[in-house]
Amino acid sequence: MIKDELNPLTSPGASLERRGSVSSNGQPARDEIGFVGLGHMGTAMAANLAAAGYRVRAYVRRPARMDELMALGLEPTTNIADLFDCSIVISMLPDDDAVGAVVFGREDLGHEGLAAGLKPGAIHLSMSTISTAAASRLAAAHAHRGQGYVAAPVFGNPDAAKARQLFIIAAGAPAEVARCQPIFDALGQRTFYVGTDPAHANLIKLLGNMMTATTLEMLGEAVALVRKRGLDPKSFVDILTSTMFDGRAHRIYGDKIVGQRYAPGFVMPLALKDVRLALAEAENAGAPMPSVGVVRDRMMTGIALGYADLDWSALGLIAAEEAGLRSPLTPQAHEEAARW
Repeated sequence: MIKDELNPLTSPGASLERRGSVSSNGQPARDEIGFVGLGHMGTAMAANLAAAGYRVRAYVRRPARMDELMALGLEPTTNIADLFDCSIVISMLPDDDAVGAVVFGREDLGHEGLAAGLKPGAIHLSMSTISTAAASRLAAAHAHRGQGYVAAPVFGNPDAAKARQLFIIAAGAPAEVARCQPIFDALGQRTFYVGTDPAHANLIKLLGNMMTATTLEMLGEAVALVRKRGLDPKSFVDILTSTMFDGRAHRIYGDKIVGQRYAPGFVMPLALKDVRLALAEAENAGAPMPSVGVVRDRMMTGIALGYADLDWSALGLIAAEEAGLRSPLTPQAHEEAARW
């Protein structure tokens, strides 16, 4: 059962505050948190934690970003071992391989991973969108070393991350999730607790992304038809989102497809990765998802056409082109995507 709002699990001792100390911004000082994965989402999240009074040690591979991250109130480092003393380390990475390298280390890079380096009792808080198999493997590895593991993938884009409006899907041991709750409160607008198995949080996240992808495909096809018939696509989407289809995905991405704004955002290869993971879950469970197979193929088409740097709402662009409509994509749109 999905339990909304984790606050009842939080006890006075679960907070990370250090009583009596004050941070440079006048807020109560808090324990050091490690952060790995400083893409657009991760950078916004880490900056929000720093603004909330946490000391955030941020692992970054490129020294050229050190000044940028320090300006956001972070403590950047190029040595992942500097995170090993943190009581909680957050990962916000793109896929299973990236998270696995951080947890288990990379011999070719000459460093240990979190599993070998974190102290017993420390928590790896994985906010990445990864497979359920990877989540189970990581949880077992940390448990073997007396460490905690909490899965907490998020729904929301970089703008939502900056505004602290993420929706967080959390799973893990109740006491460990409770220790992470103050972090969730600093990052999102709502937390859903889905039980003790971390893999369940990742399954829900994958299915949510899968449903959004199929929504984008249908929106793109419908808008292409409306345009071909000479109707105003904006009025069409306004009618739909004011009646039977008033969800966030229809409103946010409907506007992007109508406005032909496909960058920046959740780029097509990452969206395809999540769709493939969702299909693998369906195959393993013996639950056919034929419509999702169509969306996978459409994303593959988009990438083959050179749209890999565009947001997944570019499914609308593919639908328009296949309907014989002139491509609305401009060179400026590609340049904007490249900057992201």
